[in-house]
Formats: sequence, structure tokens, C-alpha cells
Amino acid sequence: MDSPVEALRDVSLQVTAGEFVCLVGPSGCGKTTLLRLMDGLLEPDSGQVIIDGERRAAPGSHAAFVFQSFRLLPWRTVLDNVIFPLQVQAIARAERVDRAREYLRLVGLEDFENSYPHELSGGMQQRVGLARALALEPEILLMDEPFAALDAQTREFMQLELGRLWEHLGIAVVFVTHSLDEALFLADRIVLMGPRPGSVEEVLTVSLPRPRWSYDFRATTEFLERRGYLWRRIRGMVADQPEFRAARADEALTPAGRQ
Repeated sequence: MDSPVEALRDVSLQVTAGEFVCLVGPSGCGKTTLLRLMDGLLEPDSGQVIIDGERRAAPGSHAAFVFQSFRLLPWRTVLDNVIFPLQVQAIARAERVDRAREYLRLVGLEDFENSYPHELSGGMQQRVGLARALALEPEILLMDEPFAALDAQTREFMQLELGRLWEHLGIAVVFVTHSLDEALFLADRIVLMGPRPGSVEEVLTVSLPRPRWSYDFRATTEFLERRGYLWRRIRGMVADQPEFRAARADEALTPAGRQ
């Protein structure tokens, strides 16, 4: 039997109300595990998750999760997909429908409530997933690389849409991404995590003016410096992993020197 893997160690992170926090770091550093702990999908071996002064150890309405895959129910309409998680709450049917329609309106899909997922583009399907999460009206929105499966153009439009919704709703967001451009566009703070067992290596504040879609934020000195710094840090972490050191040593051998 394989021995347990220690995914995280000594992680301490505080997210304030209405803050947008991005988690970045090399693959396998525990970013998704941290989100699942915050949602209550996993229980920590030690330590605790506290939201609004209360310890959270199980999924609930305090947090909503948006996954990389759309995870829509193909046999349900767009409206019924958004209503679905509300059915487990003690909310009257009429209120569930009104709330679902309100959040579909916020993500621009009010005209597609009777459509089925297969009739929508990838970006539209992810908007349904976003509306479904927001309809829970959580205290914190947890997003695990939600735009990674989208094409580059759709991904940028979804970033704009999420930024607009976040500013409108004032909700706290914790967002996992491998894209440094995406993190610098969205975040108030960027949390850099180190290799497994994951830990918080550094927290960087992003002071670029908002709204960041109103100017070429990639041309600013702060963007260029922050992106370059984060990339060097992550590249150094990856290059220091045993499998990459072994690969570099193997590449250094000449063909004649190999056995």
C-alpha cells in the first residue's frame, strides 16, 4: 500500500471580505487541496478553517466551488442546472427560480435558460457554472482553474466577466491559476506556493489600478516586474525538483559518455 502523501504543511492564509486572492505555484504544490479544505470537501489532519469566526469542517453555503470542468447536468436545462444546488436548501420553489434567473441575468445568459448544456459554447457553459455557484450567495467563491479548458480568446472574455461580477457583488474570491497574466489581471494579492508539501512562500500585493480592462495593464512597469519575478521564482522551484535535476544531468552527458 502506498504511504500517504503530505500535500500541505504549515499553511497559514487569511482572506478578507471582498478580497480577490490568486494562488499560483508549480504543479502539485497543493493549490487545489487548499481550496478543498476551505470548502470543507477535505478535513485537515491538523489546524482548522475559520470563516467569519466559525470553524468550517464540511461543505455548506458559506463557500461555493467552480471547477475547471463545467460539471453541468446534461439532462437539465440551464435554469435547472443553476437551481439544482438550491434544492438542498430550505428555499421555496418560486424563490429558487427567481434567484437562478437573477444570476443568469448577471452572467448574460437570461435568454438561454431553456437551453441544454450541449447547445452552449464552452464559455457559456462556464458562465452557467459561475451562475450556479453565485446563486448560493456564499461568503467566499473558490475557483480551481475555471478558465483553463477555454480557448485563449474566450478565456480573456471570461476574465473580464469575472472581474465585472466580482466588483459588482463584492464577494471574496480565492482563485487557482497557472497563468501569471491571469493572476495579475484579477488579484488584489497573489499567494506564491512552494513545491510539495505545499506551503506559502510569499504573498505579493498587486496595486495595479482597477478596472484593469480599461488600460493596457500588461504594459505597466508593475506588471512586467511582478510577472518576471514570479516566473523566476516558480521556474527555480521546478528546476530544483529531483526529477528535473536528474533530467538535466542526463542531458549533460554526451552520447559517447552514456552507458
